[in-house]
Amino acid sequence: MTYSIDLRERAVSFVQSGGSQADAAQIFGVTTRTLYGWMRRKDLSPKRCGPRRRKLDKAALAAHVSTHPDALLRERAVAFGVSNVAIFKALRQMQMTKKNDALR
Repeated sequence: MTYSIDLRERAVSFVQSGGSQADAAQIFGVTTRTLYGWMRRKDLSPKRCGPRRRKLDKAALAAHVSTHPDALLRERAVAFGVSNVAIFKALRQMQMTKKNDALR
């Protein structure tokens, strides 16, 4: 949840005008840690989060599946240095099933 810039400005100005951070946190409904972070920043606008860096490259996994269609999950996990569950979840997210559509 992002807080509005107006709320951020009011909370910071409350502290800068002599109020305590604990009082400001209670009045504005934020934690003291959040308020402390706002006090340290020059720009109070929300930060944009980028994509998470994953250990498992999905393009490489898709290529591995196409070149080694009969490999087991544990074999793929060893090849990529991750757990079996990570491979399973990535394949499920990529909507790749164990069944071979070419043989149907």
